Amino acid sequence: MPPPDPETNRWFAEHLLPHEPMLRAWLARGFGPRLAIDDVVQEAFLRVLQARDTGELQAPKAFLFATARNLAVDQLRRHAVSRTDSLVETDLSDVLDDHASIPESVARSQEVALLTEAVQTLPDRCRQVMTLRLVYGLSQRVIGEKLGISDRTVAAQLAIGTKKCSDYLLRRLAVRRLVP
Repeated sequence: MPPPDPETNRWFAEHLLPHEPMLRAWLARGFGPRLAIDDVVQEAFLRVLQARDTGELQAPKAFLFATARNLAVDQLRRHAVSRTDSLVETDLSDVLDDHASIPESVARSQEVALLTEAVQTLPDRCRQVMTLRLVYGLSQRVIGEKLGISDRTVAAQLAIGTKKCSDYLLRRLAVRRLVP
C-alpha cells in the first residue's frame, strides 16, 4: 500500500486524530475490558479514510464513532462465539439498540459530534470538568479530587459549561436553519 499523500495526512490530523482519546474512552466505557480497543481504533481510522477516498464525508467524527461501534460489536460477537464460558457480565444494552433506525443512529452520532464541538470551545478548566462528567461519567466529588478543586467549583464549572454549550448549540442550530 503506498504511503498517504500530504493532503490525506493533513485531513487525518485535523478531522480524526483529535477524537482518538474520546473514542478510546467511549469504547472502554461502553464495551469493557474484553474489547481490543487498539485494533478497533486502527480499523475504524482505516475505514473512515477509505470512505473519504470514495466521496466527501459530511460528518467524519460521527462516521468514525459509528464505524468503531460496529467494529466493536462485531469483535465482541466473534469473541462470544469462540468462548466456552458465559458472557453474563458483558452488558451491551447501551450499545446495541435494536429499536433505533439508521437515520436515528446517524442523528444521534451527529448530535454527539455537535456536543463535542461545543465542549471543545470551553475554557480549559471548564472543558476538563465537562469532559470528566460527560465522557467519563465521574461524580462532582471525584472530579474535584482529581483536579484538586472544591465540589462548589466543580458545580460552578458544570453550570458555566452547560450554559455555554447550550448557547453554542442554539447558535449552531440557528445557522443550520438559515442555510438551505
